Amino acid sequence: MKLKIEPLTRTAFAPFGDVIDCSGAGHYTINDGFAERYHDLAKIDVASNGGRPLVNIFRAKPRELPFKVALMERHPLSSQAFVPLLPRAFLVIVAAFGQPPLATDLRCFRTTGMQGINYARGIWHHPLIALEGLQDFLVIDRGGPGDNCDEIQMPADIIVEG
Repeated sequence: MKLKIEPLTRTAFAPFGDVIDCSGAGHYTINDGFAERYHDLAKIDVASNGGRPLVNIFRAKPRELPFKVALMERHPLSSQAFVPLLPRAFLVIVAAFGQPPLATDLRCFRTTGMQGINYARGIWHHPLIALEGLQDFLVIDRGGPGDNCDEIQMPADIIVEG
């Protein structure tokens, strides 16, 4: 099965979480007029079962297209946000909350390079897919007790092409 790549928009991604960018976001002037604050961009959800926020940097190696989708994961106790630290596009593969996804349940989005994403709690997603060179991401997720990562192997041949 070939997985189609779609542009990342707030509307298309809404069932899976939040798009983190300035377009369409509420904002106001701060710091004596020298900055704009783009406010409340993602619903960070990490507090259940004694969780606490973690701020990390993940460094992702680029993948070449086409590639096979072999693994999906989810975080049952929290959301997980990724904000690129360089203006480089990356891919986001997701499936709805619930049972492990089938190949036909997957959607693939390409960011503009200036967008981050926040996966809602329990959303199935592929690990980071950098495209344009080594890419650092600011990651906000959950620390604390409990197992917060379920992984599954995808049984079908699912190919992402450029």
